[in-house]
Amino acid sequence: MAIETLPEPSIPVTTPFRPKLGFLTATPIIATASICLGLIILMAILAPLLAPHDPQLLLPAQRLKPASATFLLGTDAYGRDVLSRIIYGARISLLIGLGAAVFSIGIGLLIGLVSGFFRWVDAVMMRVMDGLMAIPSILLAIAVVSLSGASLTTVLVAITIPEIPRVARLVRSVVLSAREEPYVEAAISVGTSLPKIMWRHLMPNTVAPLIVQGTYVCASAILTEAILSFLGAGISPETPTWGNIMAEGRAYFQVKPSLIFWPGLLLSIAILSINLIGDAARDALDPRMKQREAGK
Repeated sequence: MAIETLPEPSIPVTTPFRPKLGFLTATPIIATASICLGLIILMAILAPLLAPHDPQLLLPAQRLKPASATFLLGTDAYGRDVLSRIIYGARISLLIGLGAAVFSIGIGLLIGLVSGFFRWVDAVMMRVMDGLMAIPSILLAIAVVSLSGASLTTVLVAITIPEIPRVARLVRSVVLSAREEPYVEAAISVGTSLPKIMWRHLMPNTVAPLIVQGTYVCASAILTEAILSFLGAGISPETPTWGNIMAEGRAYFQVKPSLIFWPGLLLSIAILSINLIGDAARDALDPRMKQREAGK
């Protein structure tokens, strides 16, 4: 008598995330934000070619000069070319923003995955995250910089630490809902290894929310770096950053307000553009937003 064998049940896997960049031109406002951010990134990359002067070159005889053919945006109190310092300052600001986004997402993703899957880890880890979130991010960053000294690495660490709990809680919430799905329970029941469950079934669910969160972290980090530099707790003053340029220019605001206006304008454009792109990414990646648009 032949015994019919049943086929081995297949465990569905979440669909791999394939980003579509069409949302960058979804509306004229988003398209304008994408162009502005792209130009700022291009300016930072090509800074050695675009800057007309050395941003750290001191020319005391040329201090506080108005705009001219030689110095297109004039000079600061030390005779340094303002335009060159603004161009090079974009490098530091974007580096801080991108670095904080990458490191906070990487560490927060690991903490959120483990906390969301293991309840005993969650009870301890989330209390630590709550403690970090209870401290104002600016005060925590100032404390870290004061203890370790002002440098690019220290400022990056100081800005990244307050962002980790927000990312971790976001990932944890996604994992808590995803681990109750039938395909995850099926994977556990057939003995699938834990790393495979997290990599193939849980992590793909976090990609879209993390992309959106990453844009907000990037914008927040750029603003925080400018605040730290403006308060004198950021990167060393001779390093060209938008915050340092504004911090040095506040003493001469009545004489030459452009020392604050131009770096402040670029800082505002960069943060606004990143936030608008983040909102567009959220609308494009959130299925509920698509259902609402389809129902209209």
